[in-house]
Amino acid sequence: MSKLIDLQSQIAQLQKQAEEIRTKEFEATIAEIRQKMLAFGITIKDLQSTKVKAKPGRKAKVAAADKPAKVKKASAAVAAKYRGPNGETWSGRGLTPKWLASLVAQGNTKEQYLIPV
Repeated sequence: MSKLIDLQSQIAQLQKQAEEIRTKEFEATIAEIRQKMLAFGITIKDLQSTKVKAKPGRKAKVAAADKPAKVKKASAAVAAKYRGPNGETWSGRGLTPKWLASLVAQGNTKEQYLIPV
């Protein structure tokens, strides 16, 4: 039990050290960022903009939020071509459904389940 208590106290001590280091590094990082912002003339508004400024001779990249959304074409429903004994239907496109595959495995043919046009 004493090992557990020792480990817990070490964890608490390490967490306290980590927080102290984080605070010191945080302040140093903020100071570094401010210094670079001043050197490059960057404002808060620049950081909040959604567009990325282009390098000379290149086109500007546009953030995903600014790009128009791609519109999918509405696909028309395909009429059923096959009907199973329990009312299942299949258009004849894509993989053969399990109900039809099992009927074919039993010796039936797909043509038996064609829906008359």
